[in-house]
Amino acid sequence: MSLPSRTSCFWKLFSNLWLLVPLALTMGPIASGLRADDESTNKFQLGDLVESFDAPTLEEIDAKVEWVDRPVLDPLRLLVKRQQGEPVLASEEESLQRRNKSEEANDAIKESLGRVRVSREGEFYGNEKEIDWEARFVRHAYMDITSTNPILASSTTESEVNSLTSYGLFTFDWKMKPFASADTVKTWQTSKDGFYDKIVMRDDLTWSDGKPITAHDVVFSYKVIMTETIPVPAVRTGTDQLKSVEAYDDYTLIFFHKRSLASNVWNLGFPVLPKHVYKDSLADDPTLTRSPYHVKLEDKPVLGGPYVISKRKRGQEIVLERREDYYMHHGKQVRDKPFFKTVRFKVLPDLSVALLSLKKGDLDEMQLKPMQWTTQTDGSDFYKHNTKVQAEQWLTWSLQWNIKTPFFSDKKVRWAMGYAFDHQELRKSLRFDLDMPGIGTYHPSSPWCPQPTPLALKQDLPKARRLLLEAGWSDSNHDRVLDKEIELEDGTKVRIPFEFTIICRAQQWRIDVCNLLRENLSRIGVKCHVRPLEATVLSTKLLKHQFHAAFGGWGTGADPDTSQNIWGTGEGRNFGHYSSKEVDKLFDAGKKEFDFEKRRKIYGQIHQTLWDDQPYTWLFHESSFYAFNKQLRGYTFSPRGPYSFGPGFGSMYKPAKK
Repeated sequence: MSLPSRTSCFWKLFSNLWLLVPLALTMGPIASGLRADDESTNKFQLGDLVESFDAPTLEEIDAKVEWVDRPVLDPLRLLVKRQQGEPVLASEEESLQRRNKSEEANDAIKESLGRVRVSREGEFYGNEKEIDWEARFVRHAYMDITSTNPILASSTTESEVNSLTSYGLFTFDWKMKPFASADTVKTWQTSKDGFYDKIVMRDDLTWSDGKPITAHDVVFSYKVIMTETIPVPAVRTGTDQLKSVEAYDDYTLIFFHKRSLASNVWNLGFPVLPKHVYKDSLADDPTLTRSPYHVKLEDKPVLGGPYVISKRKRGQEIVLERREDYYMHHGKQVRDKPFFKTVRFKVLPDLSVALLSLKKGDLDEMQLKPMQWTTQTDGSDFYKHNTKVQAEQWLTWSLQWNIKTPFFSDKKVRWAMGYAFDHQELRKSLRFDLDMPGIGTYHPSSPWCPQPTPLALKQDLPKARRLLLEAGWSDSNHDRVLDKEIELEDGTKVRIPFEFTIICRAQQWRIDVCNLLRENLSRIGVKCHVRPLEATVLSTKLLKHQFHAAFGGWGTGADPDTSQNIWGTGEGRNFGHYSSKEVDKLFDAGKKEFDFEKRRKIYGQIHQTLWDDQPYTWLFHESSFYAFNKQLRGYTFSPRGPYSFGPGFGSMYKPAKK
């Protein structure tokens, strides 16, 4: 009856999300520079990055391991149980007539229209009379997808499509607590020593071509990810911490961990591909994109989720259709029927065009920008078809400094950048006073943020000038631009002006933030050039560290350990070359610590150390601002918005027309 939980096909995309680019979690075959016919690449060998391992028998494992049962849950029913204990703030009818102009109104609309209706017996309203089973859900997509293959996901739109079309084993709740999905898993156990996870899969699921989904598909997918010539570095992160994945029969899996760590659970949920579809084609085309066979699969992929792709017009739309053989097996219904018959992602890059489409009733939802929330969605033209809600979200925007440039290697300079910036002007004029001030890498309401929290920065130009002078920057030639003598690698000394470029995504509001920085810095003798870039170009610049400074945002990871990939020395998404022995040690300690309070303090120390070093200038924490068609019900939020945890999308539905 529900959309299924968002499971392991999407699990890897739950790590921190950099919003400079569509989804800077994978470079993809083009950005990585890999070519199937490039003589410099290694010869294809499936799973060549997996260390040699002689797996014990299942009997040997069971004889020596003490298993602890782990949760296997239905996320929608979990949400209903939570909502049953919450007060009813308003009726649906009242909320549909109300305009969201206060915190009270926002809470009432969010609670009443976001509630999944249940009967007195506690069962879902799931019969033909109460649910519109023929309903279509039209979603706004800012950009098109580039691949339908879950292992190559490189944008937020792709991640949303994959969450409906792909197969997986795990998800998590609105508190980022992981569990196995009852849609796909019978039992989940972890060894008491933390070195093993055992999964018994359900045997009533098939791929869209009718072939059964088995443990052999999971093992095959692990080996695909751990193949050097297959360019999936983002998905490989975390997966490479597994020693091995073994299938002991068609539906029993053992995950072997290299170390006993609190973060091991997050390494289990990699994308799963159908072995019978890809096993014979990978050697000829490890990019999964170039051969005629793989190109054909892009348009007609074999999928394991509740929806299949029925139509795709590049640059315009992606249409998904409900798959009956997902919830039916041998003529019997074995899992909930997805609420929507059709899900359409409508590609509208221009947000003003998207809002107009929403007002006309052609879209069912879209994320609103501050100006749209504040000034463009208050009239009858908006409320005729829609309402809007706001919710807390752990999304942090910042200015990022490349520490290996001569401009930002000194901590005093990075602090000076923070004091030079007009934070109040940003939040008032560009963000309409809708955001919390930025106080570091973890959101103030998260358990990982230290208490008391750091104090948000305020503009202090005299202090910025003083810090720059202490760092050796002065106007030696009286041209009103600061300069400094630096030593090059060959020992030559040269004097350079403080003149740098900041890159950002080519969206107007992001450009406006960078222009504000440029104007602020001009007052203290620093020249800043703003360079907007197209998303893929920007992604390449970041991954190759080819920039002085950048503006963007990180969405929260499902576990604080995921941010090691941002802050750890030499890590893949450490775009600014930050390095701290103390932070590296703390991340290693955080992985090993199972006691929640002790672990919380470790990540609080990481937060404080990063704040002291200022590798970023943290600007603001952005909340979720969404508009929904009044026909929609069941939207609920997590720290990652309304679509980024188990029940999220799966709890939405449209009531039957009366």
